[in-house]
Amino acid sequence: MAKLTFKEDLCKGCGLCVKFCPKGVLALAQERINAKGHHPVEAAEPEKCIGCAFCATMCPDCIIKVER
Repeated sequence: MAKLTFKEDLCKGCGLCVKFCPKGVLALAQERINAKGHHPVEAAEPEKCIGCAFCATMCPDCIIKVER
């Protein structure tokens, strides 16, 4: 299982990472707001992560780190 880390305060909540995750691991947090006033991305189902790093590749702000 891969380890995902996020720089949540830099996330603008665009959702590109969520859209392109082939396993549906990610979601935008509905209960939290970051320093920029956006709902940041979170790993809703981290056990499903296969470590493909599509999320990190698609993120325009490079806030996602995938470790295998």
